[in-house]
Amino acid sequence: MTTSQSLFSPINLGALSLANRLAMAPMTRARAPDRVPNSAMVSYYAQRAGAGLIISEATQISEQGTGSIATPGIHSAGQIAGWRRVTDAVHAGGGLIVCQLWHVGRVSHTSMQPDGQLPVSSSATAGDINTFTANGFEPCTPPRALTIDEIPGVIEQYRQAALNARQAGFDGVQIHAASGYLIDQFLRDGVNRRTDNYGGSVANRARLLLEVTDAVCAAIGGERVSVRLSPFTVTWDCRDSDPASIFSHAVAELDRRELAFLELVERGFDSVAVRTAADGDSDAFSPADLRALYSGALMVNGCYDQDSAARAIDSGYAQAVSLGRPFISTPDVVERYRTGASLNPDLEPIYWYGGGKEGYCDTPALPAHGPGSGVGN
Repeated sequence: MTTSQSLFSPINLGALSLANRLAMAPMTRARAPDRVPNSAMVSYYAQRAGAGLIISEATQISEQGTGSIATPGIHSAGQIAGWRRVTDAVHAGGGLIVCQLWHVGRVSHTSMQPDGQLPVSSSATAGDINTFTANGFEPCTPPRALTIDEIPGVIEQYRQAALNARQAGFDGVQIHAASGYLIDQFLRDGVNRRTDNYGGSVANRARLLLEVTDAVCAAIGGERVSVRLSPFTVTWDCRDSDPASIFSHAVAELDRRELAFLELVERGFDSVAVRTAADGDSDAFSPADLRALYSGALMVNGCYDQDSAARAIDSGYAQAVSLGRPFISTPDVVERYRTGASLNPDLEPIYWYGGGKEGYCDTPALPAHGPGSGVGN
């Protein structure tokens, strides 16, 4: 096994001073039945404070941005107070945490929308998609297109959510522009059929992403802002005819902003992958193409393990790696990598989403070895 120490070296990503290069990826766990962070969530995140950075689960920026049961928000006083308990616990454990700002767009249902309204998207383009409602896994309600007059209000939702996150004690935010949610629905022409300044050309389809990014950076400082993109996966039936063009433009434009970091999802265990050079096509669109366009700090995600994460860091390709599933079953991933201890067995998927403390904040950590061990509580 690779014993490179690069994974355990500190790094500054903008205003974020990470103790190591391993981040906990954002993962929806659906443990907030009333949309407010609770004591189980405090324990869960505190146990994982040994990560160099925790990126919170996707957190809705408004009622309109909500699309699934038991997911927390950052748009009410109660939610801000609940998240403050979480961030205080993470900080007490020596960790850093940023809030992932989420608007689901069309991945929703009228039962979760204000006054039972239709979900919104770039266009009134329905997808072959479902979401978790109070009645189970149901087809999403076909959306309506946001009017051009409504778009500034959506941008304001992101800006205010960033301010709320800082009030809640988060060290920064991540703009969720990946995985088929609202911003991705504007980026991709399989969903975006607009004919105004937010549709058509790659510059127009990237406009919402960049306006949201600029507004959030102006609110809290770009050194505390990151963006997550998923150019190489198709999620929630959100497709594009030429992903190389739209994401090359988006990344080149983000490179002009002084962000803390850009996170690229290279592949996903539950997504349909776009053909890449790894499939043997030397002309295919690959993460390396986007890396060449981005001069800032890069975080990568995509089924990495200790060896592949170390190679990504040692090569200079990435400055940090985010891990998802390992942190579900093993709260002290970093310490186990450091000491050579085995990770806990993977939990069954039934525990990933929804439920109580079982399979959530009761997974065992190694015995504590004193201050600075990085071991979860």
